[in-house]
Amino acid sequence: MMFTMPVYDMMLLPGVTFYFKNDIFQQMGSQDAKTGDDVLFLMQRSDKDRKDLTAEDFYPVGISGKLDSQDSEGNIRIRTLARVDVSDLEMTEDGVLANASIRPETEDISAEEEKEIFERVKNVLLNYISQFQWGALAQNYILHWKNLEEMLCAVSGYVHIPWEDKYHILETDSRKERCELIEKAIREAIEVNRVGMEAENAQKEDHDRLYREAALKKQIELLQQELDDMHPENISDVRRFEQKIEASGMSGEARKEAEKILNRMKQEGQEGHEYGIHYEYLDFMTSLSWKQEPAAKIDLNEAEKILDEDHYGLRKVKERIIQQLAVMALNKKQSGSVLLFVGAPGTGKTSIGQSIARALGRKCVRISLGGVRDETEIRGHRRTYVGAMPGRIMQGMQRAGVMNPVMVLDEVDKLSKDYSGDPASALLEVLDPEQNNTFADHYMNVPYDLSNVFFVCTANSADTIPEPLLNRMEVIQFPGYTAVEKFQIARRHLLPKAMKKAGIKTQNLKVTDGAIKRLISGYTAEAGVRGLKKQLDVLCRSAAVKLVKGEQKSITVSEKRLPAFLGRHEIRHEHVLANKEPGVVTGLAWTAAGGEILFIETSLSPGKGNLILTGQLGDVMKESARIALSLVKHMYPKEAALLEDHDLHIHVPAGAVPKDGPSAGITLTTALVSLLTGKPVSPEFAMTGEVSLTGRIMPIGGLPEKLMAAERAGVKTVFIPEENEEDLEEVAKEVKEKLTILPAGKVTDVLERVLQS
Repeated sequence: MMFTMPVYDMMLLPGVTFYFKNDIFQQMGSQDAKTGDDVLFLMQRSDKDRKDLTAEDFYPVGISGKLDSQDSEGNIRIRTLARVDVSDLEMTEDGVLANASIRPETEDISAEEEKEIFERVKNVLLNYISQFQWGALAQNYILHWKNLEEMLCAVSGYVHIPWEDKYHILETDSRKERCELIEKAIREAIEVNRVGMEAENAQKEDHDRLYREAALKKQIELLQQELDDMHPENISDVRRFEQKIEASGMSGEARKEAEKILNRMKQEGQEGHEYGIHYEYLDFMTSLSWKQEPAAKIDLNEAEKILDEDHYGLRKVKERIIQQLAVMALNKKQSGSVLLFVGAPGTGKTSIGQSIARALGRKCVRISLGGVRDETEIRGHRRTYVGAMPGRIMQGMQRAGVMNPVMVLDEVDKLSKDYSGDPASALLEVLDPEQNNTFADHYMNVPYDLSNVFFVCTANSADTIPEPLLNRMEVIQFPGYTAVEKFQIARRHLLPKAMKKAGIKTQNLKVTDGAIKRLISGYTAEAGVRGLKKQLDVLCRSAAVKLVKGEQKSITVSEKRLPAFLGRHEIRHEHVLANKEPGVVTGLAWTAAGGEILFIETSLSPGKGNLILTGQLGDVMKESARIALSLVKHMYPKEAALLEDHDLHIHVPAGAVPKDGPSAGITLTTALVSLLTGKPVSPEFAMTGEVSLTGRIMPIGGLPEKLMAAERAGVKTVFIPEENEEDLEEVAKEVKEKLTILPAGKVTDVLERVLQS
């Protein structure tokens, strides 16, 4: 009886005895096998379950065998006989049916040559196993092999030989070629095994070295820690920075850079020429805060209280700040929109930034940007340069010592640029919430998170700020203070601070309300209170002299006695004219120090129709004068005929003071009409507004400051552009109560009113 046995990845060659377990034998396809039965081994192309096999899954060459014996324990011995060609394969429920015919071999090698190859390969194996402890036991096993086929079949069970290579050896007809393939397979198996063992030994050695190195480092650290505890004064720079880096909480990228520089520092030693550079860098990096601060709870009531304590007035400004804090509280964010405070000097822009920090319970850092013209001032220098330093932003973060300070960027309108780059462009990344979480200072060379910083910028004017930078900020206007507000600020804040600075106690100096009011009106000319503060400092110093000399134990400064302390150098403000004259009209101007009135004076003299402009007028104001002249010629052609043989002279007094801007257009037009018609304009009228060639009055800026100047000068009625009517909300109530404010859309609206008399 013959039965078939499908096999996969098993090295079978003729003339070799194999042993199988009976149960495994049965699983492979045989049932009720008996001694003397023939066996046909079929070679599978791939490892598949028996139920999934098809005829195409078998190789065309197999091997025949005979069941030699079967013992009581179920062990079956089969001896292979010859290679066979397999054909007519058929899959049945009982197994595989096939025809087999002996495959002829090419006898192209002598028995002596074959034996020589066998002995050579056997010696190679014996030599290889001699290096192992189990080699003596395996030696006897190898010595019992009789041929190459038996050797390969035995070896294949212990080393990996690809199944395709095994089958190729089986199907080879040439005996010489088959012997060569067997020798090659065994030698390759030995080399693969040797290389694997060498790699394993090398890996083991590496592991042992790493474990030993780690253990030694641990011991060194423990010993170094004990020494540091015993002698803290002798801790080396390297050790100190190691501790700082470990405790800093740096990001992965920053830590990698710091450790790289620390390794260079170790290698160079204190005598190295770059040791100081490395020291400065690590000192800066480890002094920065890298740990995220938890978002503190924002108490709006407490914030309002702090803002009111620190600053009088500024109602709209405070409302906007409280709105910002409310949004931050709802979003649980550390920062919000970048605020830009725009206003005249001394209006409290910087100090209110400090109040915001106090309200949030954070540190405040002030950075002055006035006059900065180099991009590296913002982004820092690359460490390749001699004397390299971090930029002002990161220096501010170092001073703060936290990741979420309130950073006040002062005077952003004073930035300039030259060949070294544009610092305003560098600020774009700093002030952009979408980018500043990975701000990269050139000196640091690693990103730093600025997204938790509350940025507050200040400027005297937004006109000089580049548009891309201005778009990243929310502009909040700081109006000038009224006399009433200045009085309260002086009484509540400035005077107590000045007295404390001079070391004067409350009982030793008293300043009357009348003295403060006269000081405001007569000794200061500004929208803010910086000049007022200086004058109060002077007053307290003068009082300190008298107290120290013992002239008086208690001093009272009244309105009459004020010149004795401050001198008689009072500032003269323009006041309305006592008499009205044709061709003279009162206008309103905005200055960096606040609002002021100005007079437009016109006159005619015999000539050739020339236009003369004096008073140090700027280009824009000169254009406004020409527009006004053209408009008047159109509106009053008969009266304007006089200009053909007369020169027109327009003068704005205070010739030493530069003047520019379009807002004097309506004033110039009215003055010219008054001159040509001979109708004077009452000094009680003042006006402001840009004029077009069509006679339309266009909006202007600085309305609160201009109206305050009008009220201070004794003006009763003020004409403003219609489009500026909404801006009246920003004007102080006490100013609006003392003025009659008339919005006007056209020049005729003004002329009809002021030329009635």
